[in-house]
Amino acid sequence: MTDRKTDLKLGPVSRAWLAEIGIRTRDDLERRGSVEAYVELKRRYPMQVSLNLLYGLEAVLTDIHWTKISKASKQRLRAEADAALKR
Repeated sequence: MTDRKTDLKLGPVSRAWLAEIGIRTRDDLERRGSVEAYVELKRRYPMQVSLNLLYGLEAVLTDIHWTKISKASKQRLRAEADAALKR
């Protein structure tokens, strides 16, 4: 059984990248937020980090599979991430 507060349910590369920016648990991700974490990683690894990671981060926070995130939610996440990347 996994602990909801600690399990990130992401692949090993994504978990390693997140650890580099101080996100090791779900609680850490909740404090930072999916968009902020994605933006920080996108700036570090612009060619490797894709929107799938953003959706995966949001899926961790909403307890759903990333493919189940609604089209509207994906559009909102992309808009927030694009705005943050322009700052």
